Amino acid sequence: MDFSDVSTVIKTWIDAELDHKMLLYNGDPLVSVLQDFNQPCYLMDANPTAENIAKIIYEYAYSQSLKVSEVRLWETPNSFASYMK
Repeated sequence: MDFSDVSTVIKTWIDAELDHKMLLYNGDPLVSVLQDFNQPCYLMDANPTAENIAKIIYEYAYSQSLKVSEVRLWETPNSFASYMK
């Protein structure tokens, strides 16, 4: 599969679902407060660590029938978290 096709699918989803949103564990006490103020949130079933964010990106890619083997989420130029099954 052409990388630009993969990038388009994943980037479109990330831009729509994660970008410019507060990523929170769905049990966080701030969820209701932020929702009351119509703040954009993305709720996760686990704490929003880099590893867990990489996992949800992996799971989305897999759900789109992409043959993904690993997702790396770069936090800095020298630090990343990865998820693979």
